[in-house]
Amino acid sequence: GFLPLQGHVVRNWKVRWFVLLQDKLLYYKIEGGKKEPSPKGRILLDGCTITCPCLEYENRPLLIKLKTKTNTDYFLECCSREERDSWALDITGAIHAGHPVQVQELHRMKNSFKLLDNISLHDIVEKMYDSSTGIKLTRNLDQGNRYKETFTGSSLVDWLISNSFAVSRFEAVTLASMLMDENFIRPVGARSTEAMRSSDPSEKFLDDSTALYMFAESGKKSTSSKEEVQFNISELSGTIVKQGFLVKQGHKRKNWKVRKFVLRADPAFLHYYDPTKEENKPVGGFSLRGCLVSALEDNGVPAGVKGNVQGNLFKIITKNDIHYYIQASSKAERVQWIEAIKPLT
Repeated sequence: GFLPLQGHVVRNWKVRWFVLLQDKLLYYKIEGGKKEPSPKGRILLDGCTITCPCLEYENRPLLIKLKTKTNTDYFLECCSREERDSWALDITGAIHAGHPVQVQELHRMKNSFKLLDNISLHDIVEKMYDSSTGIKLTRNLDQGNRYKETFTGSSLVDWLISNSFAVSRFEAVTLASMLMDENFIRPVGARSTEAMRSSDPSEKFLDDSTALYMFAESGKKSTSSKEEVQFNISELSGTIVKQGFLVKQGHKRKNWKVRKFVLRADPAFLHYYDPTKEENKPVGGFSLRGCLVSALEDNGVPAGVKGNVQGNLFKIITKNDIHYYIQASSKAERVQWIEAIKPLT
């Protein structure tokens, strides 16, 4: 699948097509909408160590770090926590492929639950406040309300694991629930507040990128300008239904670029982002109301499509008659995107 990769010489980000083999991770360049036949590079997994979650880049919270036995660092970015954890588990399994006992231990740890006996919630909170290594606080929007100095449920889980306070996500969620029960942190916004009322302790804290929390003594929500709130409500405050990397044809130059697509409902919008840029702002998007979406045949290049494309094409026509040509990485993924978009049109 597609993953942004940081370069070694020029420390910029490029999207590459990755293929995981038993002993190596190959990555390919996409040119003209098609994967090049020879790999652009390879990461040898023998003696490799993996860090996940990796929190070295504040603006890129979904990183995987691979360090080879020659001490070369590779940073790979994923679209979602679920995608990141899936890649990390598969890569870790490949690293330990020759050691089945370690693979079994990996799966056992993933599903285990054991909090350290000597854990101190006060120590954890003190480290969370640290300006350089603590939890990163950001502004977030929830149902039109803008909150200052918040963090998401999934970012706290990532932070607890990366700081060795928890081994598994299940363990970190339990620990975060304890912090909430002891009034060190509190939920803000509709989703996290509603979850706190759950009678099941395991469901009180949400390991989710849309659930918001803050330190208990932090300030209340802040209001932003009416224009800014309206923009966020009208487009970016909807529930995320699906997200992933797809290849999109440009409107002017007709070249193909990998974009991160985010599909939202209530209201129904499809936005796309440039994954090589640091700022997490859409470079384009449109309302799905009144749109038509359909798959395109792979035999031959349809009218309106330029370049030697890989295949798995689908087309979205907006109610303003703007045509978007998009490639998925597989037929199955194309079907998934079309089925997710159709009910929102």
